[in-house]
Amino acid sequence: MSPPLAWLAAIAVLVLLWLLLVYNTLVTKRNAVNNAESGVDVQLKKRFDLIPNLVAAVKGYMTHERALLERLTAIRAEALAAPPARCAPLSDEAARAMETVLAAVEAYPDLKASAGVLHLQRSLAEIEEQLAAARRFFNAAVTSYNDTVQSFPASLVAGAFGFAPRTWLSADAAERRPPDADFPRP
Repeated sequence: MSPPLAWLAAIAVLVLLWLLLVYNTLVTKRNAVNNAESGVDVQLKKRFDLIPNLVAAVKGYMTHERALLERLTAIRAEALAAPPARCAPLSDEAARAMETVLAAVEAYPDLKASAGVLHLQRSLAEIEEQLAAARRFFNAAVTSYNDTVQSFPASLVAGAFGFAPRTWLSADAAERRPPDADFPRP
């Protein structure tokens, strides 16, 4: 093989190796995003699994908030049957409703002191912390993936193989408002 052909072959091999490396990096980062998204889904399911216990614990005390408890139960049922894309907004709605229920619990001294409700409050706080951590992990994975997809020259490979940027999880304006917890005392 003549020297110019050897150089061309070496360059072609290096370009092919670079393409394989970039492609495999993109696949790895896409899988990390999918794994992080699954972690968020797991935490959302834990939250939804806690709802029936919370509703049962407070139902007897909160007769005039029954509509809120029924809505919370309906949100849970809808979320468990919904596709993943619809689950996040339902989860946020459920979180706001649960915050309102827990704020109302504060108005009932007997209920507030109940060991079951205290345990549920601790469990809910723990799940919310885990969900927040899972969301942070997801957003970090999306950032890493998007940095790779959008940076040159990896963006050439990403575009050629259909790797598109992903969106971060974020709160909308309604989710940033504090919950309405103004209930009349019994």
